[in-house]
Amino acid sequence: MKLSFLHKYKKLIGAGLVSAMLLPVLAGCSNSSTTGSSGSDAAGAGNEIAIGLTAPLSGDYAEYGTVFKNSLDLAIEKVNAKGGINGKTLKLIPADSKADPKEAANIAQKFVSDKKVLAVVGDFTSTAAMAGSPIYQKGGLVQFSPTSSHPDFTKQGDYIFRNIATQEVEAPLLAEYAVKDLKKKNIAVIYIKNDWGIVTKDYFVKGVQDQGGNIIDVEEYLPEQGKDFSAILTKIREKNPDLLFLANMYTDAALVAQQARKTGFNVDLMGTGSLYSGELLRIGGPAVEGLYLTCSFHPEDPRREVQEFVKAYTAKYGIAPTQFAAQAYDAINMIVAALESGATDRQSLRDKLAAIKDFPGVTGKTTFDANRNVDKKPTKLVVHQGKYVLYKH
Repeated sequence: MKLSFLHKYKKLIGAGLVSAMLLPVLAGCSNSSTTGSSGSDAAGAGNEIAIGLTAPLSGDYAEYGTVFKNSLDLAIEKVNAKGGINGKTLKLIPADSKADPKEAANIAQKFVSDKKVLAVVGDFTSTAAMAGSPIYQKGGLVQFSPTSSHPDFTKQGDYIFRNIATQEVEAPLLAEYAVKDLKKKNIAVIYIKNDWGIVTKDYFVKGVQDQGGNIIDVEEYLPEQGKDFSAILTKIREKNPDLLFLANMYTDAALVAQQARKTGFNVDLMGTGSLYSGELLRIGGPAVEGLYLTCSFHPEDPRREVQEFVKAYTAKYGIAPTQFAAQAYDAINMIVAALESGATDRQSLRDKLAAIKDFPGVTGKTTFDANRNVDKKPTKLVVHQGKYVLYKH
């Protein structure tokens, strides 16, 4: 399995180049190299408990980062309105990673160096999240990504957590959805060539083959290649697939759909939960009608905690929450639960978080396994009449 950026990034660390790049940030910071926490990061110091957020607040993935921040703000306001935690108010420190791995590493060093920060939520993409992970691990600071589904993410160390099924789970489920439920046999794939895209493609292809389906074409593109997919679509159309699987994000998926439909290529489309966004529907319009995908949260779920969250989020922001907002909301609330159960510094927060069992989150009950992963089976959806609806076999 290729981890293109991660391998390169680790080499940079070994050569000391990242340290040079981050020199202005590192000035005056502790140069301890061991995992763990010092007394200066105690939650009792001062009147605030700081939580960091690293997410794309600008750039192509800004919608994802914005809903992360919205959910964290909503949860923190609720906690502070009830008096905070042991008389301390929660404070959010947001940082814009732009989904750029170098920026994410820079932010990680800042948060590790700030002893007031007891945990960090983020990043959104697996590549950005994994760029920061070695720094968070070395600094003994919890990194909790709501969305990093690359299987290797939590393998970076015992301070690294996630709140989403990995591609080891989601991609094979999508393969089963395609071959068994939809009866698709000849399937083509387009994937973005980054860490997440590669592993998603690999697990989906294997899943299709395990289900008895045929992968008749696999096409890649680089994030910086632009948004013209016509050459790729021409090659795929010649193979006559009955399903096109998209391992990318909503903007690119919407453009692929539009460009395919404009040329009369009306193949059925499927993608991961990364596409579950109102922006996909807005940008793609009729071109994404009938697209199949998965999600970890649906705002029509009747459970009390879900409907309370939907009501509060919609009242504050004027729009219903997405699954990414829900995953971030659960992440910050699990951190709050760890603090309320007695966590007083970075290490005890890590320990309390790891011990959580059956947390009643809006994305379902959450328990961490020994590798700080969660066991959550995605829900199957389809775009019908311009809306996301539950797939009915």
